Amino acid sequence: MLVAEIRALTAEAERLQARLIRRRAEVMKIALAEVERSGCRASREREMPVRSVALEIAMATKTHDLTVQKELGDAYTLTEKFSSTVDALEAGRITLRHVQAVLDTGIVIDDDETRRGWEQIVLSRAEKDSPGRVRAFARELAESVHPEGMTARHARAAQQRGVSVRGLADGMAELSVILPATVAYGIRDRLRRQAAMIRAEMPASGARSASDVPDARGAGHLPGTDREYPLAPRDDRTLAQIGADLCADLLLTAAPTIDPTSEATCPGGLGAIRAQVQITVPVLTLLGHTDAGAAVAGRSPIDPESARRLAAHAPGWDRVLCDPVTGTVLEVDRYSPTAAQRRYLAARDQHCRAPGCRAPLTRCQLDHNHEARDGGPTRLTNLSYLCVRHHTLKTETAWTVTQDRDGSLRFESPLGQRTTEAPPPRVMFLPDSCDTPGTPLPPDAAPF
Repeated sequence: MLVAEIRALTAEAERLQARLIRRRAEVMKIALAEVERSGCRASREREMPVRSVALEIAMATKTHDLTVQKELGDAYTLTEKFSSTVDALEAGRITLRHVQAVLDTGIVIDDDETRRGWEQIVLSRAEKDSPGRVRAFARELAESVHPEGMTARHARAAQQRGVSVRGLADGMAELSVILPATVAYGIRDRLRRQAAMIRAEMPASGARSASDVPDARGAGHLPGTDREYPLAPRDDRTLAQIGADLCADLLLTAAPTIDPTSEATCPGGLGAIRAQVQITVPVLTLLGHTDAGAAVAGRSPIDPESARRLAAHAPGWDRVLCDPVTGTVLEVDRYSPTAAQRRYLAARDQHCRAPGCRAPLTRCQLDHNHEARDGGPTRLTNLSYLCVRHHTLKTETAWTVTQDRDGSLRFESPLGQRTTEAPPPRVMFLPDSCDTPGTPLPPDAAPF
């Protein structure tokens, strides 16, 4: 009974997903028609109608507009090139994961007739097999019917190489690198062999013999003698952990083999460039009085020990005095001074202030909410950080932004949608003497 109900509900959900795909495709067609009417030739200007409608939907659905823009593009491609797949989804014969497999593997087939024949064969398989197996089958079939050789396709795909980071729980993050397969597998093999060599030279504690029991001085004894010898330091890491640590060490400290820079353009070469990370640390965490509250670029939490170590070695850092109740930034100072307005706004905004966006400040620009060219003043109450994408969208379309005195931004879309984005919240810690509501927080206990 329950299985039958789950099957019925799944089929109904797939029908709704098919309707959603069709609606997204309709929106995309409207945006593309506006692009054609505008007659713009520059690629960025041509994309503005699509970006604008994506942010409209993102505001309405509490989603990031980049996600929405991809959904609109995928929906348009599905209805235009894989209409039979959308029909099968609406009929409940396949699932949304099957649809994604068809889109991902079939998009490389340019010829319409070949693609339609390929789609019918893949759909017949999808109606009776799992998405994972269908994806593997569809990829092999697409490879066999593709009119273009692998060399040309690989060269084009290599243009999409890049690096990305995805935040994980417990102060961790996932670093992803898209590279040609030979390079990627070569990197993994080298890390594994380096890790194995380290394990061989520095065995784990469980690999020692019974006679290798160190005394208080960290030395072992040769069996049957009083002679001592030093033991190799213990390494209880797994091979995977050693490989990850090696990867981080190499990326953060090693110099590239090929360095096209000169001493004039980059003193010390590329190897002299060091990573920069924006850390927000409450003062009580910095002092070791609490075990929470630090974050990287206003996005991912990090462990307090790492935060304290980074603060200790930083050449300069901001002290931010916040209101103990609202968290509003009251004052910013710096031991190694820079531009005061940028310090203040960096402490207040932490990341891009556009709806749903959390791009770090390293990818942001300061925006005059009331444009400077229209007389907008360069004041704290008229400045905020926006990433390049949203800064460009706000400047070149009918989107408007106004700022309240507390730093809240009021966004209004071309279709009249309105939303207010308050400054990012901060973790507040009150000392024991201030546990009564409304008690002012002493300046020397203000959170960073």
